[in-house]
Amino acid sequence: MNLSLPVCKQPQPLISFTGGINTGSINFKSHKEKVVIVMGATGTGKSKLSIDLATHVPAEIINSDKMQVYKGLDIVTNKVTEEECRGVPHHLLRIVDPDADYTATDFRQHALLAIESIIEQDKLPIIAGGSNSFIESLVNDDPYFASRYECCFLWVDVSLPILHRFVSKRVDQMVEAGLVEEVKALFDHQSDYTRGIRRAIGVPELDTFLRAQGYTNLDPETLDTLLQEAVDQIKENTYKLACRQLQKIHRLRDFWGWNLHRIDATEAFLHQGKEANKAWERLVVDPSAMILAQFLYRSRGGALSKPHGRAMIPRTVSPMAAMAAATH
Repeated sequence: MNLSLPVCKQPQPLISFTGGINTGSINFKSHKEKVVIVMGATGTGKSKLSIDLATHVPAEIINSDKMQVYKGLDIVTNKVTEEECRGVPHHLLRIVDPDADYTATDFRQHALLAIESIIEQDKLPIIAGGSNSFIESLVNDDPYFASRYECCFLWVDVSLPILHRFVSKRVDQMVEAGLVEEVKALFDHQSDYTRGIRRAIGVPELDTFLRAQGYTNLDPETLDTLLQEAVDQIKENTYKLACRQLQKIHRLRDFWGWNLHRIDATEAFLHQGKEANKAWERLVVDPSAMILAQFLYRSRGGALSKPHGRAMIPRTVSPMAAMAAATH
């Protein structure tokens, strides 16, 4: 299986800082390269956070959503658009034929190639996506990865009742954006909903409605009812997926002992418009950036310092400034 080139390949904006950066020399080599992994249930903003962070440091994003690796159904699988990428290259996105099987083993192989390619460019790999089984397979089951890479886990969390309302609204927005038409274009009366992209939530739920459209004797009210039932089922199954993902994250933390940095985004989801953006920056992006600053700069002699002898950052520097200085 061949990897595709990263999408959204516009140059990344970098922030330059004047003052506050001590370029004193601490020259030591970290024995492991660094990888950031952004986790969370569906709808919590993992992709948004990873892009927010990657627009402040030279970084590239590796998709770990098992449905988003497939070509097609961009609305159903909620793939980031080119505009949403904001110039940040993405890997393992839209690379697999819709009918193919893509396993955790495939993901490990492709993710390692992408990680090494990103690091060779002196950039930070950020893995983001909701398929925690893929991430667990890479971190726990791949000795090569474990021996070469050190991980920082960011867990974006949202209160389940708030997330449930958001997911319901997002499904309605996806329907308005053309979800039904997108699925209809892929629909086949012999469709196998256990393989490939047809496993995605939003496809099997529409089967009854799409079959009913072929019957000319059905009245519009019946079709509307079948469509609404399908949409309600999509919402319910999406919420169930979020619950399963959350249970998996708790297992990775409690059973496997992963050091997950929980970022509570609930309040940001309670705001609208500009206030929501401000809350997201304050409650999600800034704390995540500070955690990354601590991860990218190792404490030596009371100062935060970057492996490879790049720069030391005073603790008074803002989270984004500290992150950006890691690459200069």
